Order: sequence, then C-alpha cells, then structure tokens
Amino acid sequence: MRCGYGEARATLAASIEESLLKGHIHILGICGTFMGGIALLARELGYRVTGSDANVYPPMSTQLEAAGIELMAGYLPEHLQPAPDQVVVGNAMTRGNPAVEYMLNRGLDYISGPQWLAEHVLRDKWVLAVAGTHGKTTTSSMLAWILEYAGMSPGLLIGGVPANFGQSARLGGTDFFVVEADEYDTAFFDKRSKFVHYRARTLVINNLEFDHADIFPDLAAIQRQFHHVVRTVPGEGQVIHPAGVAAVDAVLEQGCWTPTCTFAVEAPANWRAELLREDGSAFVLHLADAAPLAVEWGFLGRHNIENALAAMAAARHVGVSPQVAVEALAGFRGVKRRLELLGSPRGVYVYDDFAHHPTAIATTLEGLRAHVGQGRVIALIEPRSNTMRLGSHRERLAAATATADAVYWYQPPGMDWSLDGVVQASPAPARLFSDLDQLAAEVAAGASPGDRIVIMSNGSFGGVHRRVLRQLESAQG
Repeated sequence: MRCGYGEARATLAASIEESLLKGHIHILGICGTFMGGIALLARELGYRVTGSDANVYPPMSTQLEAAGIELMAGYLPEHLQPAPDQVVVGNAMTRGNPAVEYMLNRGLDYISGPQWLAEHVLRDKWVLAVAGTHGKTTTSSMLAWILEYAGMSPGLLIGGVPANFGQSARLGGTDFFVVEADEYDTAFFDKRSKFVHYRARTLVINNLEFDHADIFPDLAAIQRQFHHVVRTVPGEGQVIHPAGVAAVDAVLEQGCWTPTCTFAVEAPANWRAELLREDGSAFVLHLADAAPLAVEWGFLGRHNIENALAAMAAARHVGVSPQVAVEALAGFRGVKRRLELLGSPRGVYVYDDFAHHPTAIATTLEGLRAHVGQGRVIALIEPRSNTMRLGSHRERLAAATATADAVYWYQPPGMDWSLDGVVQASPAPARLFSDLDQLAAEVAAGASPGDRIVIMSNGSFGGVHRRVLRQLESAQG
C-alpha cells in the first residue's frame, strides 16, 4: 500500500512540476465544445488549465474536471487572480464582460482559441480540416476513425463526442490531426473565421448554405471566408468538395491553387456512390482507379453517404486505401446527438438529433422515412440556433418537414417571431406548444408501437427528451 501511495504522490508531483514548467492558462467560455476541447489538449500538453463559463454543467464539466481542470461559474475578475500566464478567449466573449474588461485593463496576455490551437498544437502537423454548413462533426468523426482504424493514431478536435473515441479532443500519436473547421468568427478581437487559423493541408468542404445570420449578412459573405481558407491550402494539398454545388463552385472559381477532388451520390464525381438501398444503409463506391466496393453500415440518408465519401477521399490523401476505409466505416459508431437512439419504451423509438438548419431537418427526416417505409415519423422541433431565432429560415421550415407524419413545434421563450405561420403552412399535421410538459405528454399519448420520434434541436430543448421517455415508460408500466 505504501508503495502504491508513494507512486501516486510521485506521479502527482511530476504532473504539477510539468504544469509549472508549461505555465497556467485560463479559458474564458471553457464549457463550449470547441473551448472544452482546447482545454483538454492544453492539459494533455502539460499546462495547468483553469476556466470560467456562465453555465458549468455536464457532460463537458464532468469531462474537464476528470482531466484535472478547475472550473469556475460566471465571469468574475477574481477568476484571473493571481494572473495566469495567458488567457484563452472564447468567441462567445464580448466587450463589457467583467472578466474581459479586467483582462484588458490589467494588460494580461490573451489569445483566441483558434490561434492558440494553431500555435501550440497544429504547427508542423498535417491538418485535415472538415468545413461546411452541414455534416462537419459526423464527417470529421468518420475521418478520424478511418485513420485510427488504419493505425495512424490521429489527433482530433471535434465539435461532438465520436462514440469510437469517447472524447472530443486528443493530441494523438502521429503528425496527423483532424479538426472540425467552423466558419464562425474567431473572437471579439478577430473577426476572421476560425478555420483560417488552421492551415489545412487536406481540406473538405462538405456543402455551403447561408447560416450564422447573427454575423453574416448573406451567403456571399460566407463564401468570402471560405475562399480565405481555400487560399491557405498548399499546392501540394487537396481540396475535397461535392460535385455540382453552385455555392461551392463559386468559391473555387474565385481562385484555387490546389488540386481538387469531387464526391457525389448517384452523379458523376471522382468518388461516386450508387445506392443499393434507398435509405442509404447500403451503397457501392465507384472510383476510376479501383474496383467497386460495397458498403453496408448502420447509418441512414444520402447526406451520411456524402459525409462518408468526403471522409474516405480525405483519408486516401494521407495514404489510406479505399478498401481499408470501407472496412473502417463498417465499425463506425456515430456521434452523440446525430440521430442517436435514446430508447424504445413501448416499442416507440426516440431519437435525439442536432438539427440546426432546414436542410439538416429535411435530410434527417428523409433518411428516416426511406428506412421505415410506411411507419410513422414524428418530429419535435425547437428552432434554437441564432439564425433560426432571427427568422432567417422561417420560409423554409415548413417544407423541411414534408416527409414527417406529424410535427410538434416548440416556441422558445424570447424568440421575436411566432411559429404560427410555419404551423399553418406545414405539409404535415402540425401543432405549436410553449409548455414542454404538455408537449411531452401529448406526444407520448399519441405514440404507437413502431413509431419513430425525432427530437430536433441544437440545444438541450429543456430536457424534453427525458420527459417524453418518462411519459412513454409510465404508460408502459
């Protein structure tokens, strides 16, 4: 026992000594997925890491605390006393925030999360970056898993938790690093998109639509940022993109100095998928320089096939054969909150899906519809993203639910426009709720064995997932 205790003390002492040598960083906005990932990477590098956030709660808080990271609720100047060696500032921080004002007034050294990542982790790495309006988290998770399966031990920073890894960030054991490359702005003092910092050698552009209406006035403004990142990819790199997507083509037509590679489902492209099942659960991969390969996996929808094609193409750029990539996909376990099955009480299947845009809603529901055939598909939707709340997509929301059998809309508190018009225009029977308990009760009461209930939001949706499951379980008992 004494030997084990002594070893533990020695390990702790060595860890503290290493942290002292590396220094102390404090992260403002630490519980966001990206900044939480930065914290985990910094801790793995040997830094002492502390952080503040307005809302400190699981699962991110649990993951960070388990890594030995001290969390503080709120943004108090005292959190920066004594002064850390550097403050890493999340992009949710604004002027007027007490911690930000204290940091500036005291002249503390500060840096954005993306710049910190670039300087401390990505330097001298082969960066594989996945960008686009939809599918970034799933595609980067697939890509990381393909490289892992191929024995390449990649580092990763992903805006979700891939089930194959159980963590959203790690340094990895080689020079390959997979990063989910977001076009959102970097910080209050750096209005470039995050992905400009990453210096990708392999760049995936999954798709491109208008989003982030809180910072971009139109699609052209987003395209300018995407062209900025295209400009950073070296001539010996590769840009992978969907074939025949006008918004992406327009970006590349502004100038591209890097070889490109295209992908498509049932259309001409370098990487082409031929559907074997309409729901997307099986397809054949066609390449000009390889024999066709059949893929059977546990995922639905054309959008997921497109994600897979992009991931396999990116993996091939660093030497992974299509055959190995296909084998890896058979063992891919998905990402939390991407059509994640939560339970099936009373034979009713309840899914959680991170829908943030009309296209994401439509493609998820279409894939599920193709899979279940005549079975009922019921959607519960909270339009929670900044773009949704601003009403930028209101004209497209009703049509996005066309393949559902019933739609239950939730009017979030504080939203400046009413969903009444969306309900009235709905091609599927639709109702509007402002009370979550009532919503859960009515959904559960109307559900029958075999139904698929998809709960769609990019937030917690007030815990309606648990309420629906609880109602179904109590009815079962």
